[in-house]
Amino acid sequence: MIKQKKLTCIVVLLSASFIFTTAAILPARGQASKSDLPVKWGELTAPDFIKAAEKSAGVCLIPIGVFEKHGPHLPLGTDLIDVREVALRAAKKEYALVFPEYYFSQILEAKHQPGTIAYSPKLIWDILQQTCDEIARNGIKKIVLVNGHGGNNSFLPFFCMAQLEKQRDYCVVLFKPQTDPKVEEKVKKLRETKTGGHAGEVETSTMLVSRPDLVHKDRAKDQSGRDLARLKHLPGNYTGIFWYAQFPNHYAGDGSYAKPELGELLIKSEVNQLVDLIKILKKDDTILNLQNRFYNESKNPLNTKQ
Repeated sequence: MIKQKKLTCIVVLLSASFIFTTAAILPARGQASKSDLPVKWGELTAPDFIKAAEKSAGVCLIPIGVFEKHGPHLPLGTDLIDVREVALRAAKKEYALVFPEYYFSQILEAKHQPGTIAYSPKLIWDILQQTCDEIARNGIKKIVLVNGHGGNNSFLPFFCMAQLEKQRDYCVVLFKPQTDPKVEEKVKKLRETKTGGHAGEVETSTMLVSRPDLVHKDRAKDQSGRDLARLKHLPGNYTGIFWYAQFPNHYAGDGSYAKPELGELLIKSEVNQLVDLIKILKKDDTILNLQNRFYNESKNPLNTKQ
């Protein structure tokens, strides 16, 4: 027994020695080597941020999501989780900085549902403007808004237009992925539902790729995602209560039909398009040059060539 104990101790010591030696030589599993630069803004050291600014050619992505109900089966942060998946994949293919979790979005229509964080219109405007100002102050002059939340579809284009209000030394670009006919044909073959959107078959499918551990498909039929169409009798109108009138459960469609192959197809399509945009922005200064020309001409419109 004594000999056996001594042998056991020797094996343990040798194992510990091997682990220590290996750890000193190899980077920890899942960590990048020292020569690699993280794409996540918050994971960079200050000296490495200077290198990252150069490597990214001054391009930074802000993946924008929100905290809101996504039916009875998806997490509140679905939009943020999905859009960061797209942005991080793209930035790792074509190096760009990725700003930390950004959830300051327009979501007043979901205030009646638990877990919603609905900031005032003024605050969401001010914080996005100041975020862009601060990113630019750090030498990053090409800011790409990557939107993952449908409630921002009016807010963000107006925000981009409003950048012309006064002269700035940076540009803000809203990434708008286009429909690829080939991808769309594949999507049609994979989809089992024809209607729905929010937390429905498609969005649940993308979450099955981004964070499958947070998807509860077994709960997808616990609530209805049917369009109640309570304003259908009023033609030609738009009102802020439209979403509540249609989908008070904050659920549109049926997420029980979701499948990861559909989600992967859609995510890859957006990633590839975002990679193409990053590549061009890193080399092209057309937007900045045109902005400067516009700012100069707007100072004295009577001198603008007609």
